Amino acid sequence: MLEAISATAERIDDVVDDAWDALRGRPIVDRIFYTASELADFSLVWHLIGTGRALIPPASPMTAIRLSAALGVESILVNGIIKSVFKRERPVAGHARPLHLRLPRTTSFPSGHASSAFLAATLLAEGTPRRSWAYYGLAGLVATSRVHVRIHHASDVAAGAALGLALGQIVKRVRPLR
Repeated sequence: MLEAISATAERIDDVVDDAWDALRGRPIVDRIFYTASELADFSLVWHLIGTGRALIPPASPMTAIRLSAALGVESILVNGIIKSVFKRERPVAGHARPLHLRLPRTTSFPSGHASSAFLAATLLAEGTPRRSWAYYGLAGLVATSRVHVRIHHASDVAAGAALGLALGQIVKRVRPLR
């Protein structure tokens, strides 16, 4: 059963990667996706947004601390534990990358960028329904950037996004905003 799921995921990954080739190599598109990917290294963009939001009343510094703590736990869980279980190889770039990109040391499954993006979006969107589309939109951009730059397979990103959404719900229940 696990082999069938893996084979199906690989076929879907190949289809998505082949379709994505139409966007690769376009300077503006490359710049957008490489920048999104790089800004999300170490969850930097999420920490900055969380800190910025905490400085604007009525938010409190505790919201930023909660977000940063959740991202730290997510990173340990995804990059330290889950990836070591699956040990999936990253996609082969096949050509030189047009822009600089930090190459991760961890394995591919699941995408840590996607999981942290959707965890952060879930927590940032809490209490801000009019802005939630922006957080989830940025999370989607960060997550898909990993497919564009060929650091992750599409299934890595989908699993990471689902994991991030689930972790966000757990954090909201365990550490609700006051």
